[in-house]
Amino acid sequence: MHEIVTLQFGERSNYLGTHFWNTQESYFTYPPEPESPVNHDVLFRPGIAPNGSDTFTPRALLYDLKGAFGSMRKINALYEPEDDRSILDQKGVWPSKPIIQQAQAIPPSTYQEHLDAGLDPPALNSSSVRYWSDYSRVFYHPKSIVQLSEFDVNDKLMPFEKWDVGMDLFEKLEREVDLVDRDLRPFVEECDGIQGLQIFTGVDDAWGGWACGWLERLRDEYGKLSIWTWGLGDHGANASVGRERRMEQIVNSSRSMQTLGEQSSVYVPISNTPSRLPSYLSLDPTSPWHVGALQAIGVESMTISSRLRTSVGGRGTLQDLEDTINSTGKRRIAKLELSIADPEVLSDNAAKEASQAEKSGSMTSQHTSEGDNGLGSFDIDVFTRDYRVLARRPGRKEHIFGRAESSRGNWDIAEDGGGRDPHDRFDQGPALQRYSVPILFPLLDSYPSSIFDVGSGHATKLAVHAGLTTSTAVADQVRAVEQIVKRLVGIEEREALCNGLQVIAEEYDEGWDSGSDSDDDA
Repeated sequence: MHEIVTLQFGERSNYLGTHFWNTQESYFTYPPEPESPVNHDVLFRPGIAPNGSDTFTPRALLYDLKGAFGSMRKINALYEPEDDRSILDQKGVWPSKPIIQQAQAIPPSTYQEHLDAGLDPPALNSSSVRYWSDYSRVFYHPKSIVQLSEFDVNDKLMPFEKWDVGMDLFEKLEREVDLVDRDLRPFVEECDGIQGLQIFTGVDDAWGGWACGWLERLRDEYGKLSIWTWGLGDHGANASVGRERRMEQIVNSSRSMQTLGEQSSVYVPISNTPSRLPSYLSLDPTSPWHVGALQAIGVESMTISSRLRTSVGGRGTLQDLEDTINSTGKRRIAKLELSIADPEVLSDNAAKEASQAEKSGSMTSQHTSEGDNGLGSFDIDVFTRDYRVLARRPGRKEHIFGRAESSRGNWDIAEDGGGRDPHDRFDQGPALQRYSVPILFPLLDSYPSSIFDVGSGHATKLAVHAGLTTSTAVADQVRAVEQIVKRLVGIEEREALCNGLQVIAEEYDEGWDSGSDSDDDA
C-alpha cells in the first residue's frame, strides 16, 4: 500500500493543503472511465458513513487556530447524524436549562454553497477567498480537524508569532494529553505499510516552534520512518512588514531550520515570496490563495511519483527520492525549483528553441546547462528569498550533489543529462534520478488560473517540471542566515543556534571543496 499520512500546521499550510487535496480528489475515476494512474489509497482512507455508504477521506491532520477554519465544521455532510438535535433540548445534570453562548457562525462562501447545491461554482478571486476552507472540495474525517482554542487567528493581544510560543503550546498540550497517541496514531494504525509522513508547516512564526516540538516527538516514536517537512515562510525578507517583525521572522526561521533540518528526513524551505519568478507568472504575494496554489503545484508534482500505482511507469517512493538527493544521510535540506508550461505548445516551443540554438551555436532553452554538471535549470525558484550572502567566495560556482526530477508533459530533457546513477558509488558526479509521470497537473476551478500565462490561455492542464536539489547553494543560505541571527539573539542562545547552523552548512562542503573546484586552482 505504501500509505502517506499528512500533517498540516497553520493557516499558510492549510491554504497549500486545500489546493493539494483538491488536486488529489480530481484524480478519482469512476466506471466506465479508465483507472487513474494515481493510487488513491496512498493518501485517502476508506470509511463508512452513518448511513452505510462508503467514504474516502484524506489521511490528514489539520491544525489551526480558533477562527481560522471559516465555515468548515468538524462534523460534515458525510458524518452528520440524521437525528441532530439542538443542544438546548438535551437534558443536563442540573434541573434548569443551560445558558448557551455561541459565537456567530461564519457563513459559507458562494463557492461552497454552489458545491453543496450540486451547481457549477462561480469563479474565485482574491477578495472572495476569506478562508482556506472557502474553496475546499474535499470532506475530512472529524478526527482530522483539530482546533487550537488557546489562540485566536489574527489576535493582536496574543499573537501567534514567536517561535517559543508555539513550542510552549506544544509542551503544554503534550503534558495534558499525548498528541501523537490521540491525534496521529489512529491514522497510522490504519495503514498496512506506511511509506512516510509529510508535514506542511509555517516556520517563521509560532508554527515553527509547534512543528519542531512535533518532529522531536515523532522521532522518538517513529525513529527510522521517512518524514518530509515542507517549511513555508517569508524567511524574514518580506518588505511589507516592519523591521522588528522581519528580524523576528529570521530568528524564527533559523531556529526552525536547525531543528527541522536535523530531525526531518528531508526538509524543503519554501518562500511565500520566491526570489525568481518568470514573466508568464502573475503572482499576488499578499494573497495566500495565490501563493498556496504555486506551492501546491511544486509539492504535488515533486511527490506524485510516490502515489502512482505499481503498474505505472515512473513510480518512486519518498525513500527513493530521499536516497537520490541525500546520499550521505546528512544533507537533509533541499531546494525546490520548477518550470510550468502549456502542454499543447510545449513541444512546438522546444523545437523552435532547439532550431534557434543550432543556428546561434548556444542553448536558449529554459533547460540549459547549469555549470559543468550538465543538469538543466528551472524558471521558478521557491527555495527562499535572497539574502546578502556574505559567506560566498567570489567566483565560486554552485556544486550539485544530487537531484531528483519529476516531469509531467513532453519536456525536452536530455536523457543523459550529465548526472549519474544514484546507486553507482564509483561515479563522482551529481546523483540524478528522473521520474516521468503520465498525468498532467489539472487546473481546477478552485485554482487562480489567471496567474498562468503559459501559451494558448485556454489550458485546462499544465505541464510541470520540478526538481529537488542538494547543492552548495543550501550552505550559502544557511551561512547567510547564521551571520544575521548571531547579531539578533541573546548570548545564552547564540552559541547553540549558530553552531547548529554551521554544522548543517559544513555537510555541503565535504568531499568537493578541494581540487579543481577550489578558488586556488581557478
